[in-house]
Amino acid sequence: MASIARCIRSARPSGLAALAQSSVSRRVIARPFSVTATNAIRKYTKEHEWIDVAADKKTGVIGISDYAAKALGDVVFVELPELGKKFAAGDAIGAVESVKSAADINAPISCTISHVNLTLEEKPNAINQVPEDDSHGGGWICKVTVGEQGIKDLDNLMTPEAYDEFTATEGEEEH
Repeated sequence: MASIARCIRSARPSGLAALAQSSVSRRVIARPFSVTATNAIRKYTKEHEWIDVAADKKTGVIGISDYAAKALGDVVFVELPELGKKFAAGDAIGAVESVKSAADINAPISCTISHVNLTLEEKPNAINQVPEDDSHGGGWICKVTVGEQGIKDLDNLMTPEAYDEFTATEGEEEH
């Protein structure tokens, strides 16, 4: 953010007016502003897990969807996956228990666990507060490394738009 603030400050009219009035060359040198795309690829399973895969498709973050968190109710316990363990798509990597029920957390794609969200051991209700947040303090379950098979597995998952349609029809079936 500091670089953005510096760009904005340098473009203030008062700064430009002072430059125009000085006897120094009137050529304004502007530093181009560019950003490398770091957008994650978010996909969902029919079992209500999500994965954000980094733009380089080498790492990802797994969690349960907001829809699942609301359906579960107050989460009271989260079983986290084992660090370094490899999972195939669909394998149970952990579990979540709430006052209403318990459910497995499945690997959306083939992956290896590289980090777990230890915050969930002390504050499992973080899943209820921010289930689809992969920042510190968010409700994400684990971070993973992704191989070739994991990248192929992404094709079997839903886009956010398709997942929204899926949950809308799932909610209609329950009523």
